[in-house]
Amino acid sequence: MKRVISILLALVSIIFFNNEGAVSSVKVGDKAPEFTLPSAAGDEVKLADYSGKFVVLEWVNYQCPFVKKHYVNGDMQKLQREFTEKGVIWLSICSSAPGKQGHFPREKVAEEVSRQKAVPTAYLIDEEGTVGRAYGAKTTPHLFIISPEGKVIYAGAIDSIRSVDPQDVPKATNYVREALQAALEGKEVKIPSTTPYGCSVKYAN
Repeated sequence: MKRVISILLALVSIIFFNNEGAVSSVKVGDKAPEFTLPSAAGDEVKLADYSGKFVVLEWVNYQCPFVKKHYVNGDMQKLQREFTEKGVIWLSICSSAPGKQGHFPREKVAEEVSRQKAVPTAYLIDEEGTVGRAYGAKTTPHLFIISPEGKVIYAGAIDSIRSVDPQDVPKATNYVREALQAALEGKEVKIPSTTPYGCSVKYAN
């Protein structure tokens, strides 16, 4: 029995503390890497198209329980709507490779985004993982905020409670909301970097 408990605790540790202490390839203060990716709508989206605006990059995998935590009750959608209505660009990026969790055939992606009631500016498809690796995206979710000058001003977790329980969302400090509110008011982002938590990004290799 003790052996079973030890194995379960080890598995929980792997899930909850995956990438603990890891350093992102892109750090706060760095210039955000440029990219062009196809969207669920069928067009191509360039980061450069949004120069002069605040941009949120949200690494997403709708099948990940940590992502479901934020979508099942509409919390992520509310956050997306709250800030896109203020002129912020919100780009959800899926770096899951074909055949891996979170990947959808291109003809099905728009349908899935609609089913999730997600309202980002665009949902982007990064099947080869090029953009995810450029940013050092490690988990879903993993969030980056880019300033109008093209610099990363926040990188890390969505919030402060590392769990898969949707009931924890209202109790948590939402780092992304706090960072965006401060930035939009011209204030310093008090917590610019945190350790992301969630499922590992399902890259090809």
